Amino acid sequence: MKLLLYSHAFPPTVGGIETIVSSLARGLSKSPESGNTTKIDVTIVTQTPAGNFDDASTPCPIVRQPGFFALAQLVRTADIVHIANAALLPMFLSWLRRKPYVIEHHGYQAICPNGVLLLQPQSTVCPGHFQAAHYRECINCESQGMSRFRACTSTLLNIPRHALAKRAATNIAVSCHVAKRIALPRTAVIYHGLECDASKTIAPSARATLSAKKRFGYVGRFVPEKGIPVLLDAAQQLRKQRQDFEIILVGDGPQRPQIEDLIRRARAEDYVTITGFLTGEKLAGAVNSLDVVVMPSTWEETAGLAAIEQMARGRLVIASDIGGLGEIVGEAGLKFPAGDASRLSDLMSSVIQDNTQISGLGAIARQRSQSMFCEDRMIDEHRAAYAKLHRQQ
Repeated sequence: MKLLLYSHAFPPTVGGIETIVSSLARGLSKSPESGNTTKIDVTIVTQTPAGNFDDASTPCPIVRQPGFFALAQLVRTADIVHIANAALLPMFLSWLRRKPYVIEHHGYQAICPNGVLLLQPQSTVCPGHFQAAHYRECINCESQGMSRFRACTSTLLNIPRHALAKRAATNIAVSCHVAKRIALPRTAVIYHGLECDASKTIAPSARATLSAKKRFGYVGRFVPEKGIPVLLDAAQQLRKQRQDFEIILVGDGPQRPQIEDLIRRARAEDYVTITGFLTGEKLAGAVNSLDVVVMPSTWEETAGLAAIEQMARGRLVIASDIGGLGEIVGEAGLKFPAGDASRLSDLMSSVIQDNTQISGLGAIARQRSQSMFCEDRMIDEHRAAYAKLHRQQ
């Protein structure tokens, strides 16, 4: 079986989609252990330049930035096309060539022009204007970040994008929440999966679990929908209660100047630290020093890959109970209503007062990760979905 795996984003850029697509490519390229399982020949197609990434390190061919006709030829020679997010051109070419195509919905591009279901300028969760054909609302929302003409174009292009998503052979939702939100036919839920070998995951350090001063951390991009100001507000409330703790913000992004300004105005420099963008051992060291990871997202996260990563390490996660994020954490962590800094402050205070939550819920989180979010399970479920479509051809 020839599988074209299309992802606009791919290493060397860093993100959740890149991580999952890379894992799929590696796993699907392996020879199946069962003689009854169809071998899959994977070709990755991406619009991301190679930069300093060694394409030879990936066990399958990578075609970067193909032109229209080159992409059309790649689609023609494939048996099945897998598309990460509802990318319009590969969907159109697959439909034109009558190739079965699978869309994995890492975001909400099929039902929202901006892909994150956030209504601007107020940054509130969209009630579903595009699906209700309230296109004027979509144009007004998009106009907050671009010209009116571009906003109209973006909204109009989402109409064929949604129509082609409805024609997909299979729509893969990365959580039950996403399946319900996108409301597309032939939808199956396949949770993300990560390495579940305990010997290859980093458990919280002894310093993190035994230190008197608790370390709460955020790990990720500095963008408005991630809700970092909510964490800073909660921290300020805790400080007024004379609680002793640290906040470590691991990452970087376009919202960093605003975050730094919030820290200065709150005079929080003595207990809030920004590490900047980290990779490799430095990232592992920063995360390993934390007691608790806080995910204060204000948008409907589709799955919360970062939460899965921390749960696999046996770390306590405090997360907004919103979208797929709340679903992923389940009862293995602490949850609060999105945007509610007071409730987040209460949960952080409870962790400071009760040390046993860190190790107790951390152990439950690791068990949940190993039972639900393993890489092998994710790959096997994708392989089964492709095999079913291949048999129907």
